[in-house]
Amino acid sequence: MVGFIDPATVSANSGTITERSRLVAARLQKTDGEQIFMMPYNPGRHWILLIVRAKKETVYFLDPLPGHRVVDEEAKNIVNSALKIYNTHIARAGRKNVIWKTLSGTPKQPSNVECGYYVMRFMRDIIMDPSLGFEYKYAKENQEASYPQEAIDEVRNEWAEFVFQIIKQGNY
Repeated sequence: MVGFIDPATVSANSGTITERSRLVAARLQKTDGEQIFMMPYNPGRHWILLIVRAKKETVYFLDPLPGHRVVDEEAKNIVNSALKIYNTHIARAGRKNVIWKTLSGTPKQPSNVECGYYVMRFMRDIIMDPSLGFEYKYAKENQEASYPQEAIDEVRNEWAEFVFQIIKQGNY
């Protein structure tokens, strides 16, 4: 099963690291731990995707920008603290250090403005795969080229339709 952590509650300028860690931990505590959580994160002018597996104390880092990228330290602190809180909640000692894995085989954005659409496409592709085999799909040796424009347009259209329906129903 897949869960979602609202980026508005965890991204930069959304409160202190402690407050954001507690929000992530509260989200993790509402499950049995087997669920994966997608956490889009914006440290400032760029979107990345973190996938949190609370029970395995493992976090996957997906970045659509080309080149060797490292996890934002603030994001790392938020998730590491959240997992400590989660472990305390379930009365588990936990690991000394959370395992962080960079999945560098993701498709790379062709310029510097598509990161949000790429992160949405990563999430869509992961959810649509019944095996949830994202760790293998996006491994370095499986490096993918940029998404074709049609794939990005598909996400744009789905998002626009979703927003339109919310506005139409007055649920905003």
